[in-house]
Amino acid sequence: MNASARNKSPAAGSELTILVADDDRDTVETLAALLTDEGHLVHAVTSGALVEEAVRRFKPQVCILDIEMPGKNGYALVQDILARSDLPKPLMIAISGVWKSQTDRMLAEVVGFDHFFAKPADPAALIDVLAAYGSPPPQAA
Repeated sequence: MNASARNKSPAAGSELTILVADDDRDTVETLAALLTDEGHLVHAVTSGALVEEAVRRFKPQVCILDIEMPGKNGYALVQDILARSDLPKPLMIAISGVWKSQTDRMLAEVVGFDHFFAKPADPAALIDVLAAYGSPPPQAA
């Protein structure tokens, strides 16, 4: 899955605006600290019901959404966010500790997620995805 075809990537090494949404406060705080340490601007919420307002206010370039949250689940949220025409399409990353099967991964792709991580997510892999998103596409020879 690749967002660069859908959205112009930010310049390499640039700060990304990232929304992290998960009902597990430890996950939110850990991801926010990790991504902030990597130089990104992070906004965090702990309920699916708060995601749409956060997207409207902060216009994130990347959304990391838990699949199972109170208020609204990640599958519904990704569709709502991608349906918006008032902001560029963010890179959508699903994260789940419950829904981890291959079928769940396929459903995440079908509804609009670009990447899927099972909890606990590998921090290096997540950083690699963000770095690739933040890098300019290779030039044709």
